[in-house]
Amino acid sequence: MTQGPSDPSGADALWERESEIAAAEQAIERLCAETPAASAGRPARPGSLLVFTGVPGIGKTALLTRVRRTAESRGCTVWSARGGETLTSVPFNVVRQLLQPALITLTPDEARVHLGEWYGIAGPALGIAEPSGPPADPQGVCDGLEHGVGRLADALFPLVLLVDDAHWADPETLRWLAGFAERLDEMRVLVVVAHRPVDPGSAAAPHLDRIGQAARPSASLKSLTPDAAAGLTRARLGAHADDPFCRQVWAVTGGNPFDTVELLAKVQDQELEPTESSADELRGLNRSTRGGGLLARLDELGLSTRKVARAAAILGTDIPLDVVAKLAMLPEEAAGRCVEELRVARVLARPGAQPGSLPDRLEFLHPLIASAIYQAIPSGTRTVMHGLAAEAVRLAGQGAAAAARHLLEVHPDDDPELVEQMRAAAREHLAVGAPEAAVRCLERALREPPSDDYRAEVLFELGCATLLTSPARTIGHLREALAASGLEGKTRVDAVCQLAQALVHNDQLAEAIQVIDEEAERLAPGPQRLRLQALHYMWEGIHADEEDSTGRSRSLAALAEPLTGRDNSERALLIIRGFDAMTRGENAELVVELCDRSLMNGVLPPGLGWTDSEWGFELLMMLGSSYLFSDRLDRAESLFGDALRVYQAKGWSGGHLALAHAFVGFVLRRRGKLADAEGFLREALRLADRVGSGLPMHWDAACMLIDTLTARGHVAQALEIVERYGVTPPYPSTIIMPDADSVRGRLLIEAGRVKEGIRALESAEKAAATGGRHNTIMSTWAADLARALAKDDPDRAAGLAAEARTQAERFGTDTAIGEALRCAAALETGQRAVTLYAQAAAYLEASPCAYEHAVARIDYGIAARSVTELTRGLALARACGADGLVARAEHVLESGRGLG
Repeated sequence: MTQGPSDPSGADALWERESEIAAAEQAIERLCAETPAASAGRPARPGSLLVFTGVPGIGKTALLTRVRRTAESRGCTVWSARGGETLTSVPFNVVRQLLQPALITLTPDEARVHLGEWYGIAGPALGIAEPSGPPADPQGVCDGLEHGVGRLADALFPLVLLVDDAHWADPETLRWLAGFAERLDEMRVLVVVAHRPVDPGSAAAPHLDRIGQAARPSASLKSLTPDAAAGLTRARLGAHADDPFCRQVWAVTGGNPFDTVELLAKVQDQELEPTESSADELRGLNRSTRGGGLLARLDELGLSTRKVARAAAILGTDIPLDVVAKLAMLPEEAAGRCVEELRVARVLARPGAQPGSLPDRLEFLHPLIASAIYQAIPSGTRTVMHGLAAEAVRLAGQGAAAAARHLLEVHPDDDPELVEQMRAAAREHLAVGAPEAAVRCLERALREPPSDDYRAEVLFELGCATLLTSPARTIGHLREALAASGLEGKTRVDAVCQLAQALVHNDQLAEAIQVIDEEAERLAPGPQRLRLQALHYMWEGIHADEEDSTGRSRSLAALAEPLTGRDNSERALLIIRGFDAMTRGENAELVVELCDRSLMNGVLPPGLGWTDSEWGFELLMMLGSSYLFSDRLDRAESLFGDALRVYQAKGWSGGHLALAHAFVGFVLRRRGKLADAEGFLREALRLADRVGSGLPMHWDAACMLIDTLTARGHVAQALEIVERYGVTPPYPSTIIMPDADSVRGRLLIEAGRVKEGIRALESAEKAAATGGRHNTIMSTWAADLARALAKDDPDRAAGLAAEARTQAERFGTDTAIGEALRCAAALETGQRAVTLYAQAAAYLEASPCAYEHAVARIDYGIAARSVTELTRGLALARACGADGLVARAEHVLESGRGLG
């Protein structure tokens, strides 16, 4: 027979759990062995994650209790939390249970020390700080929580976190826990998670799958064998319990540990002899543990006690006695007496309560009991009790968000007060980074329903709440809001702008422009109409396949020409006009002058910042890109650097931060700091991958990284990025910067796939002609195609090089002219080539683009047979991190062939 635990009489007796206990003890031992002194000067020992799964009553909670005792005996700090069946709609409920008890004992200054710069981002989600500013970014909040727990783990080492009933944890906690589990190699903490198996289609399944995949190990708990059930029976009732009785205990419980322990407790209460003659009574006793038997036991305890049990079931976990009393409509002292009866009846527990005192907090002895009581409450009664609970929670000062989970269960009743409560709750949820919870509240408000005067406003708020998670749903809500009456003035224009943005994100650019145009026609001349006109040109300006690009540019130029930048609508049009001029390759001085006019004393004006919602970040990306491709890398670097700092400070860890990393990285690429650029661009893609897949930000960041890796000479790595992100036609309907076909074509040629590369460059040529985009730095196809065709089609190559030089001189930057001269030199021989290479090197030396200068200097050194120029170019290439270029120059210098 399997040997039982050292304390077999305990309600949490653990039989046949030796391997799980051993795994936990080993994890605790590893954690405690890694002292701060031992880890000095080297990375800390990796954190650990254990996951225990199993059906209800299989012993998961008992196992976590054993882990707690073992950890505490070794001097560990242990924090624990539990999901609740009725609390899944409460955002950050479980993570608050886990962390709040420790954090609320700290002063704000102490909490700031532990959370660092994430205090203002993660603090509101934890309930220890008031939210401020725009809605919090959900991914940023998760990142802040990860950072905070990591800091706390270092400060309170060794730290053990226990999460029970994770299948009932709220989605926000599960999202954090899944991300945290995947980063435990960087932490000094043991995490132990227990949950039931879940339906693969449930909302919790993807998060629990990620947690399980990160576990070391993940164990599925099994039912007790007949021998273990017999051992537990004899340990509890005495060695004289006979075999038929023990066998019947196992048969009626199916080896479920919870049912077995509860059944044996009832055998003791009934003073049954554990012999074969009593075995027939076991089945009836077992039925009283769950379902109807449990409810019958409650009825026997009296009406007041049953009301307290129901009130506790409505409230869920970590149940306040004062709120239970209000909900049961009993004096608190009377409710306390009922609680004591329920404790004796093994229904409720009073964790931490002193004997003879009223407990502040209650919990059910087991979730199975809570579920049975909750589900047995008649539907109508349950609805009324949730309504009363919402009022009790509100009177207790817990706020609209805390009351909202109860209001979600109340039947619609045309109640305008409920609508306002749900709208207030939605604002609270958005402020802490829980948009899904906000959506649930607003959808419930719509079912109430709101009055006709407010319906459009609720729909607008719902559309804004879903913008980050579901553009398609946003489109539906905002279209409905605009079709209803009630949205007027600036609010209506805001809704139109949000709808257009959602349509763009859903790859419906033409529809976005149509929506803007229709609304603009309704408005009289003024700032709001000018705002819509600016957005029209902005979205149309990033369309890769517009039919009349020349006509659009002409009308945009006419509209922007007299503007002075007196308000943000005018400034936006100046930015859009500057971006259009840049992409078309108009004079760079004009581009910079237009962009400068959009600023106030060289900085972004109020209302046009990176986190301001009225215009969106796309406009400022246009501004920075215009500087970037016009050789004003200083201004581009300042703008994109500000974006990075602002998004990090605000905790915006999603697409905004991904694009900020991408453009900061591409500024570094243009400066020739290729290794640094690669780091930023890889981080951009990592951040973008957390948001989704196949998004416009992926295309931009991937093309920037491919271009950078190609410049470094890391062709195989660049091809791997092409494959991973599918950088092949068809491309999105929006402009990709740098041009995707140009980047891909150059890479394919470098990889020796010349014919494929030429086809890609010819596609770029065709797209440039259609869109009128002739910036030879943003779209480098002409020079690369000319070099590729030089041998087999020299006439066409010469024509391409000549046209590229014309366009470059029209644009007028040192980089554009230098690159065009280098292309022309590649098609010449003898002294003519040397002269052109010398001119190219001179222009590129004056440009801010160090890599291009290094290429030109090495090309010049080879053509002129100059060791001095080659050596100078080699030093530049090394400084840039251009490994392929370094190898090329070193080979020529080492061979000495053709050098003077």
